[in-house]
Amino acid sequence: MPILDSSIKAARQNKVRNARRLPFKTSMKTHVRRIRDLVKEGKIDEAIKALPAANKAIDTAAKKKIIHKKNAANKKSLLSRLVNVKKK
Repeated sequence: MPILDSSIKAARQNKVRNARRLPFKTSMKTHVRRIRDLVKEGKIDEAIKALPAANKAIDTAAKKKIIHKKNAANKKSLLSRLVNVKKK
């Protein structure tokens, strides 16, 4: 438990910030999972159509500093590579 007033306020701020950022992280994870499931099921065309939405969710998370910009680039690259390899 925080004892100092400043640490109490910091804990309160962390709780609010976490609640504000959580929907973006959840959305990103959902889009990534959806593409991976579609590829696993063999629905490559649907995965290709879902890729722009996933990229947008990843970019939004990076912009809001939920994930690092290089982590976002890696995620986008891996998804694109996954879809393109299965397409061939």
